[in-house]
Amino acid sequence: MAPKDRLSLVFAALADPTRREILSRLSQGPSTVGEIAEPFAMSAPAISQHLKVLERAGLVTRTVRAQWRTLALQTEPLDEASAWVEQQRREWNLRLDALEQHLTAMSRNIAPHVDFKEEER
Repeated sequence: MAPKDRLSLVFAALADPTRREILSRLSQGPSTVGEIAEPFAMSAPAISQHLKVLERAGLVTRTVRAQWRTLALQTEPLDEASAWVEQQRREWNLRLDALEQHLTAMSRNIAPHVDFKEEER
């Protein structure tokens, strides 16, 4: 896989409902891999793949103590994604407001529609 910017990795990670559910569970606090995997009807390797995607995106960190592997949510990448979305929203709102103003100005400058066939009678 070619290297990607962090924002693309975050959005790719968030695109999957299983990964979003894992993040929701981790928002309640750190959990072991077993605790995270418990409610999902999928194999341990499948859960591991999801966790790797989340780790690559910087959304999850893993700590190891003895035989326990604990996962924790990292909110910074989510904050960056949220800021990007908000910036896009502001820019599009400005563009749509400008379009609305332009269309309003155009509608004021257009003469009322006259049906020439009606005038001939």
